[in-house]
Amino acid sequence: MKKYLILLLTLVSFDVLAHESSLLGFRSGLFHPVLGLDHLLAMVSVGIVSYQIGNRAIWLVPSTFVIVMAIGGAIGLATSGLLGVEFGIALSVCVLGFSIAKSSILKLPLIYLFVCIFSFFHGYAHGQEIPELATSWSYVVGFMLGTALIHILGVFIGSIFEKYKHGFEVAKALGYTFLGMGVHMILSMLGL
Repeated sequence: MKKYLILLLTLVSFDVLAHESSLLGFRSGLFHPVLGLDHLLAMVSVGIVSYQIGNRAIWLVPSTFVIVMAIGGAIGLATSGLLGVEFGIALSVCVLGFSIAKSSILKLPLIYLFVCIFSFFHGYAHGQEIPELATSWSYVVGFMLGTALIHILGVFIGSIFEKYKHGFEVAKALGYTFLGMGVHMILSMLGL
């Protein structure tokens, strides 16, 4: 039995080596939104905001984000030199944090507008950061899946706030914390 297991592992390892660039790209894309604090905060915020809005927005807002982010990623792959990308990402943390704190006081059309603008910046940054060894399609699939999973986490967090007595206050505090972190990111970019 052990020799069959060793043979199987040997065959699998050759297959993995043959597809190393695809796996590297997928893994890099999958973990990029998690490892970048600015991306992580924005993605969680999108999920929480969509839950606060409710109804179809729970899946439409995150889906819009992922689709427009993929478009931004494709443009980021093909071009370079877009100014203000990191500022746009930090601003997304501010606006989404404010929206959480105010329990989605922003109207749905404004949320969609912000989500489209900010997701383009996030996607563009992802597209610019594709590792050299990675295949672009696997990286794009990875960062889209990673983003969608973080949105789902945000929806789950939003649902938890609703279930507890002081959930509204906790959500408000979290929103202001995200807003403050976004402001800190912007101030750091400005050297302040």
